[in-house]
Formats: sequence, C-alpha cells, structure tokens
Amino acid sequence: MKYKLTHIVLCTAFVSFGLQAQEKQAVKAQSKFNSFDYADAISSYEDLIKEGYSSEDVYKNLGDANYMNAQYKEASTWYQKLFELENTTIDPEYLYRYAQTLKSLKEYDASDAWMEKFEQAKATDGRAEKFNNEKDYLTAIKENSGRYSIKNLPINSKESDFSPAFYENELIFSSARDSGTVTKTIHLWNRKSFLNLYKTAVTEDDNFTTPTKLSKTVNKKAHESSPVFTKDGQTMYFTRNNFKNGSFSRDEEGVSRLKLYKATLKDGAWADITALPFNGADYSTAHPALNTDETKLYFASDRPGTLGASDIFYVTINNDGSYGTPVNLGPSVNTESRETFPNISDTDILYFASDGHPGLGGLDVFGIDLAELERTKAKNLGQPLNSEQDDFSYIINDTTKKGYFASNRENGIGSDDIYGFSESKALDFNCYSNLKGIVKDEKTKEIIADAVLNITNANGEVIGKGISDSEGNFDLDSSCEKGAYTIITLKENYAEATTAVEIGTNLEINDIEILLISNFAPADLGADLAKKLNLEKIYFDFDQSYIRKDAQIIMEKVIAYLNQYPGTKIRIGSHTDARANDAYNSGLSERRAKATYDYLVKKGIDASRLTFKGFGETQLTNECENNVNCSAEKHQQNRRSEFIVVE
Repeated sequence: MKYKLTHIVLCTAFVSFGLQAQEKQAVKAQSKFNSFDYADAISSYEDLIKEGYSSEDVYKNLGDANYMNAQYKEASTWYQKLFELENTTIDPEYLYRYAQTLKSLKEYDASDAWMEKFEQAKATDGRAEKFNNEKDYLTAIKENSGRYSIKNLPINSKESDFSPAFYENELIFSSARDSGTVTKTIHLWNRKSFLNLYKTAVTEDDNFTTPTKLSKTVNKKAHESSPVFTKDGQTMYFTRNNFKNGSFSRDEEGVSRLKLYKATLKDGAWADITALPFNGADYSTAHPALNTDETKLYFASDRPGTLGASDIFYVTINNDGSYGTPVNLGPSVNTESRETFPNISDTDILYFASDGHPGLGGLDVFGIDLAELERTKAKNLGQPLNSEQDDFSYIINDTTKKGYFASNRENGIGSDDIYGFSESKALDFNCYSNLKGIVKDEKTKEIIADAVLNITNANGEVIGKGISDSEGNFDLDSSCEKGAYTIITLKENYAEATTAVEIGTNLEINDIEILLISNFAPADLGADLAKKLNLEKIYFDFDQSYIRKDAQIIMEKVIAYLNQYPGTKIRIGSHTDARANDAYNSGLSERRAKATYDYLVKKGIDASRLTFKGFGETQLTNECENNVNCSAEKHQQNRRSEFIVVE
C-alpha cells in the first residue's frame, strides 16, 4: 500500500512538473509570437502540440503566425482545429481568415460557406458587404482572366525578391538574398536576411544583367524596399524599418515600424536621405507610389484612421516640397483587411494588392480609376497574374503594355519571385452605372421577355442597350456621369414606353419596373380575333389535325391577347375543305378544333374560357365545293381554325 501511494505521489509530481514545463514553453512561445518572431513561435507551438498540449490561443497563434508568413495551407489546418474546439467564442475575424486560407487551397465552395458565416456574424463589415454584392466574383474574375502572359525572371534568388520599380533602363527591386558578408543579418519575422535594394539593367531583348546592390548609402542593416522614382530620375522614395545608430531597431513594444524615406541623386550617388515628416513612431508607413503629375504620394499604412490591417493613403506634394495631411482613400479601395503596394499607371489607374476584396486567395492585384473612386468598384486583374497565393507589387508601362509583379506562387525560385508580363488586352476601368429591373404587361402584370431597351442621355444619344431575358429581367450598363437619362422600351404589339432615371452618387439602381401597354384594343362580341389582330389564319395540312409550326407562331399572339384581356371567352371553330365525304370532314374538323383547344390550354389559357366546334365543310370561304376543280392553295384556305369572341 505504501509503495502504491509513493508511486501515485511520484506520478503526480511528474505530471505536475510536465504541466509546468509545458506552461513555461507556452509562455515562451507566446513571447516569441508577441515580438513577431513568427518562425520560432511556429516551431515552439508545434513542439507543444506534439506533446499533447493544445488550447484556443495555441491554435489561433499558430494559424496567425503561418498566415502572416503567407503559409496559407498550414494556417488553414490550425484554423480548422480552432473551429473544431467546443465551447469557444471566437472573433469573427477568424471566420474571414479561415475562408481566405481555403481559397488558397482552391476550396472555393467551402470558402464561400465560411464567408456566409462571417457575413452573418459581422454583416456591417465592408468585406461582408462586398461578398454579398459580388456572389459571382469567380465569374467576374474569369471574365478578366487570360489577358497576360507571364514568366519567372532569371534575376530571382532563393530568397524573397519583390517590389520592382522602373528607373531609366534599369529595374530596381528588393531582395533578401545573402549580402555576401560573413554573418547574415536575420529578420525574426521569417528568419530571412534583411531586404536591400538591387538594380539590374534591362537589355533591348528583355534580358537582364547580373543584379548588384543599388547604393551603400541607401542599403543599411535594416529592411529597404519598394522604391519609386520621379520621372526626371533625381528623386527616390523608398521604405525602411526603424533605423538607429546604423542598425535595425525596435520601439518599446518590440515592433520595428516601417517608414518612408526620400533620397536625392547628387553626382551620380543617392544622398540627403531623410525620413518623411508624416511617418509615425506608433504605426508603419510604407510602399510609396507617385501619381502621373507627381503632385501626390500614395502609400500603405496602419496609422489611426485605418479601416483594417493596412490601408492606402495619399499626401499632396506641395510646390515648396512640403507635404499635406495624409488622406485615406476610403472604402472603394480599403477594407478591414490588407490593402498595400499601391502603384499608379500613366493613365491614373491605381493598382494595389488586397486580401479584403473578393479574390482567388492571399493577396490579389486589383485596379481602380482614381478619377472615379467614389463611384466605381475595384476590379480583380484575373488569372494568370493573380493566383491562390500572394500576388503584389504590380507595375506596368502603359506604352509597351509590359511590366512586373511579385508572387509566392508554387514552382517559383524563392519565397517571393518577380515575374515579367505582357498584357494582350487592357481591362476596362471606365466608370459605369448599372440599371436593373423587370418588364411587365401594364394590365396583366405578366412578364415580357425579349423587350428591347435603349438608354439615352439628355441629347437623345443611345449610350446603353439590352434585352429583357426569359423572366422579363434586364441588367444594363450605362454612363456613370451624373444626370437625367431615359430608358426607351420597345416590344412588338406594345406601345413604346419611356422611363426616366436619375444617375447620382449611387451607380446601382435596382428594382426598376417598366410597364408596357398593349396595342390590342378589346374585340367586339362576335369578332374573329384573327381579323381583329390582323393575323393569318390557323391552317392545317391536308387530312391532318396537328398544329403546324407556322400556326404556333400565330397562336402565340392570340394567347397574348387572351392574357391581356382575361375576361374574354372565345369559341374555336375549325373547318375542312370539300374533299372527302361530309361525315368524314365533320369528324376531321372536330379533331382540328380539339387540337387547337388543347394547345391553348397547354399554354396556360383557362379551359373555362374556351369552347370548340367542328364545322366540317359547311362554311367554305371560296367556290371550292364538291366536284369543283380548285388549286391546292384554294383548298388550303378552307382548312382553318377561327377564334370568335363569345363573351
């Protein structure tokens, strides 16, 4: 008994010591995570998992650490385990991140299902609203795809290469390749070398010289990345981490913030390197871009006023070289996730990377017209430029339609590679309004298919066209210029309809109802609808009672009239020619009348509104009686059905 008690005490002690060791290891892992030492944090957490230790925080941090390092497959695994836990209340942001990681695994249906949950949990979130408004985003991306041919560049290393920039006949880019010194400078986030700026000359046949470092005065013991140059080549803006006493530094929270710097070319060397005045000690400012006339500097930041993890802002560059106050570009561009790496083309299209707008997974590249930010949507550039992984730092020469971007997609050389591309077809970034609605019969309220709709401006010019579908719905793109417009609707047997619409700040007008008035006036009692509607007769083949195709077309107009006037009742009268005996023709005409009746009922006309009768050869329309020699055409005129209004 004493032995058993001792054994129990010892086992309990060992368990206690094991739990204490695990707790210490968990605290250590959390410390690494909090200091952005994600690589070591992942390793420490995975060791804990192997020892059987798990918790909500472990799964969250493992997911996040992998997510921050663009290891989406691994992140997805840990987020899944997080949601498998019971009795937990998890921030909706993890619903969104899990949905994003599923996209990177090409599990789009599963991703959409989790986005539905995210939308329910956080309906007011801009990303939820975009998802709700763009449920067919994959179709839209497919329509934008196939416009690029891309190739991995030979200048890439086994490390991270990204942020290409045009500079005269050179390509300047960021790289974490080995600096060549005896001891590498390592960044804790991903255990990679610090970034430096490199340059390579681009030859006439689109080849590249061996990359070399851009400048000793620019490249220091910190991250330098994402340069942009003024058109005269005399000024460079670039990104650098907190920098103190010649080396990388952190703030009191253990974070090294990003800042923007400016350098001036003097005597062939980059000098006068100064931090820009709108940097901050408590937030990052990074990835500069200049607009066409170089009056504005765009950048990414997580400063106060940011909607998400990072937003795109701009400052005005004043004539005296000073800078205005940073302005957030707003919800047309920015979401509650990451918007980063802006670039502005010569046509003032803002290109940027985002994982907040509907995309293929990770960061995708989007474009939007800067002149219409408040009145248009960002467009996904499509495949193959965008992939299921991170795609970013896009630049394009609008003249040559060639450019570069970075991606960490599969089968690359390093963690991030620079790709060259040629654009075969430009994406239309023009601003459009969208008008949706339905066309109906004014009296019966039945839908009207195949109605032709033309949108005209104040000058009467047609600026948009469309046709209502089989359900009467229409979806028209028009100008987004503010003002009054008219939708002119045309449909056979209906009067032309004009509908006024006003295009304002809202570029989407839904639920427009267009009611068309039939040209059919009500028929008098005893009238033949064929004559009333100016229709051909319903003719039959010799000795046959089926409804011919040409007759079906005519009967559709009879059906339209009966739908227009639902109180009308008719008698179907069918006839034969004089050939064959009277008794046979009487039966044949009855069969023809019944076939006509059946067709109308099948098409939805209430049987109570219809009667039918066969008249045989008793009501011929011409002289072709028995024993009269008539042509086939004249006999045909007697083989008919008529529609007489009886109520």
